[in-house]
Amino acid sequence: MSYSLDDFDYYLPEERIAQTPAEPRDHARLLVYDRESGTIIDDHFYNLDRHLKPGTTLVANRSKVIKSRLLFNDGKTEIFIIRQIDDAKVEALVRPGRKFRKGRILELENGIRAEVLEVTDDGLRILRLDPATDNEAYDPFRATPFPPYLQQNEALAGHYQTVFARDPGSKAAPTAGLHFTESLLEKLQKQGYGWQEVTLHVGLGTFAPVKTECIEDHKMHSEWYQIDKECTGELNRASHITAVGTTSVRVLESCAGSGRRFRPQSGETDIFIKPGYRFRAVDSLITNFHLPKSTLLMLVAAFIGLEETHRIYRHAVESEYRFYSFGDGMLLL
Repeated sequence: MSYSLDDFDYYLPEERIAQTPAEPRDHARLLVYDRESGTIIDDHFYNLDRHLKPGTTLVANRSKVIKSRLLFNDGKTEIFIIRQIDDAKVEALVRPGRKFRKGRILELENGIRAEVLEVTDDGLRILRLDPATDNEAYDPFRATPFPPYLQQNEALAGHYQTVFARDPGSKAAPTAGLHFTESLLEKLQKQGYGWQEVTLHVGLGTFAPVKTECIEDHKMHSEWYQIDKECTGELNRASHITAVGTTSVRVLESCAGSGRRFRPQSGETDIFIKPGYRFRAVDSLITNFHLPKSTLLMLVAAFIGLEETHRIYRHAVESEYRFYSFGDGMLLL
């Protein structure tokens, strides 16, 4: 079946977009949906253990968000580093664009200079920065790359990291993991649930709007991932797998071989999971509520069906769930 972009639209009042996280983290609400029965249960994340399938192994993304935004002149000038090419050369979103014309050398603050080497077809800039980007001169200007629907508030930077984040590299948080606390992880492990971690560095492409009316024509971004020997060994012994977040889904579905066998590997994945996709690795999914017309919403629709996705989202809006990065969570069984 062919789907149009409008098939993945839904109504969301602006006040339902969470600007701050729940405190404590695991006191976010939790919508539990059972694919077999179609039932919806409203609960809280700290009761996650009551709803997980017995003996499941949870797989989370341990990527850590890096402060990849450089804000100069009280935020009026921005260099958002998308890709580090070498110690000094970067690919970046810039603001205001008119300042960053090819060939220009911009004198910023604290002795920092940016030379515009190239303007790409999609408006990104290739810049040579002086000094190199690991220099402490940049420290006063580094900022957390909160998504555009969140206010830039460095006081919340710690809340935009999972408690298990270890591998620096993401431009956005793997938000389904934000709901976990150390005490909840300890409780889950005491109850015999497995816990494994993979790495996928979230790029801006995850949140890039789909611009093609026919979703089949959308070109998916690629993201770097890694899955190690310890994790694959446990997954090959697991009878049931619960992915924590769409980023973990992307790793697991990219790595699952025939017979759902996993092997250690790393690389780039551009997997596009949309309705019609047949899941090979993931049995249950923990996720947040995603933006309309996004590839993340398409992934959820692939997992539970488009009609059921709309039904769940209507229920969440009517029940005043909080949406997006700092919002509430879902468990899809």
